[in-house]
Amino acid sequence: MPSGGKVHRRGPVIMRGRELPSAMADQKLLQSRTEDAWRVMRIQAEFVEGFSALRSITNAVSVFGSARTPKDSKYYRLAEQVGRLMAQNGFATITGGGPGIMEAANKGAFEANGVSVGLGIELPFEQGMNPWINLGINFKYFFVRKVMFVRYARGFIVLPGGLGTMDELFEALTLVQTGKIDWFPIALVGSEYWEPMVDWLRKTVAAEGMINESDIDYFKVVDTAEEAVEHMWNGIEALQNSKDNLERHADGT
Repeated sequence: MPSGGKVHRRGPVIMRGRELPSAMADQKLLQSRTEDAWRVMRIQAEFVEGFSALRSITNAVSVFGSARTPKDSKYYRLAEQVGRLMAQNGFATITGGGPGIMEAANKGAFEANGVSVGLGIELPFEQGMNPWINLGINFKYFFVRKVMFVRYARGFIVLPGGLGTMDELFEALTLVQTGKIDWFPIALVGSEYWEPMVDWLRKTVAAEGMINESDIDYFKVVDTAEEAVEHMWNGIEALQNSKDNLERHADGT
């Protein structure tokens, strides 16, 4: 009996070998103009499914980091601590649902009896949801998944990662910078990893006038899980106080 090899899941359907799809939904959307009208309906359905599944998540933080992080890494252990502390402080943990940092954060939250959420994505190979999730959704479209990460989170905690992690980080910063979303706390965990990027932003990007120096204040670099979660609490509390003051001002009180 054959074993191993690539596996692709589409809902309840499992595909292997010659039945593997030639392209993913994102690829078809960007490379083909056929069936565009019908594709809009599929995209709409995916938004509806995501909104419906996550509607009860009201106090969550999205955690990002590399899927390639091994279990014996200090960053894996740090992500576990992040998930555990967030659960102990009443936050749900939202990750991309995969291995590495995502698995570690979900594991920490799950073992602390917290809400552990995984937002997976269709890939050309089987990644699958890690086993530490008590609410999981698989998406076909990256942009739908990205909306869920932002819409249901009150802050971002970002551990060392690659292109996908950078994509989520800089998209969040862009949304805040352009006023598309209210400011929310963003913590980059691991100064050894992140400081070279921060130096580049400050000494090259800001120095060349491509961003304002103040844009770098949208995030905070920390080294411990305690600092990361504290930054979430402080930022969320400050934002809530600001909203309360605006409402009192509007009411004339």
